[in-house]
Amino acid sequence: MSYAMIAAAPGPADVLTRTAITIPTPGAGEVLIRHTAIGVNFIDVYFRQGSYPWPQPKNLITGSEGAGVIEGTGPGVAGFTIGQRVAYTKANGAYATHRVIAADQAVVLPDDIPDDIAAAVMLKGLTAHYLIHHSYAVQPGDTVLVHAAAGGVGLIAGQWLAAKGIRAIGTAGGAAKAALAQTNGYTHVIDYRAGDFAPQVRALTEGRGVQAVYDSVGRDTIMGSLACLAPFGTLVSFGQSSGPPDDVRVSHLARASLRLTRPTLFHHTAQPGWLARASADLFDVIRKGQVNIHIGQTLPLTDAAKAHLALESRATTGSMVLIP
Repeated sequence: MSYAMIAAAPGPADVLTRTAITIPTPGAGEVLIRHTAIGVNFIDVYFRQGSYPWPQPKNLITGSEGAGVIEGTGPGVAGFTIGQRVAYTKANGAYATHRVIAADQAVVLPDDIPDDIAAAVMLKGLTAHYLIHHSYAVQPGDTVLVHAAAGGVGLIAGQWLAAKGIRAIGTAGGAAKAALAQTNGYTHVIDYRAGDFAPQVRALTEGRGVQAVYDSVGRDTIMGSLACLAPFGTLVSFGQSSGPPDDVRVSHLARASLRLTRPTLFHHTAQPGWLARASADLFDVIRKGQVNIHIGQTLPLTDAAKAHLALESRATTGSMVLIP
């Protein structure tokens, strides 16, 4: 039976309820995907909680990345056929057995990229791509700081930065997570539970600071992130797992002529051709073994609430995948 995990209103994880759905019909320029694997991300939690705009008056099917098989195409679709394996990243709608999306938002999966890896990496891997190639494009000789280094984006970013020869310092919560990050490209990993990370970053850079901080944590780290930056450094705030980073004021940037950016993946995927190019780059580094994808937990789609609770308690490492 076709079903989705639907939330009728913003709330705690248990608002996600299994609900029967009718398999949708693709319209012009659309494809119908039967999911084989679905990625779990903090943006799913933000939408479920109501931290991000709720798509009223509809019930919410959250989930922003998935992989599967094309089971239908609408008029005007070219380049896709029934039975092809595809993957995508698109805000909301993934926590379902079936989904319709615009064909230009999907990419055909190479034979050597498994479905679960694709579902685990489309949002997180493409996020890592734009962070280190666009939000702050790393340069030879740079040192950068990555928070949540043992998370899905953090593990990918650490390996990708190492492949580029960039010195990356990570932060993680607890000895086990720090050890995991250390084996995934980071030169140094700081356990933020054991003390203030900012002085340690300053010490590791002999007082100079880092060229960029990639901060997905938000409220708990944002001011320390600013303190870690070298003159003309860039703070990339791309998440808020600990809450909105509202303590930052424009005047704080004057400390060292700092830059602040708040990018989102879906602005990048909206650019013509970006998704195909960035996906090809991502699949290439995976294929070469420069980036290995760590799936920390695989759960049935019906356990979506359990997955959200694990994310919110920061009890996860790497990526999490739901199987319909």
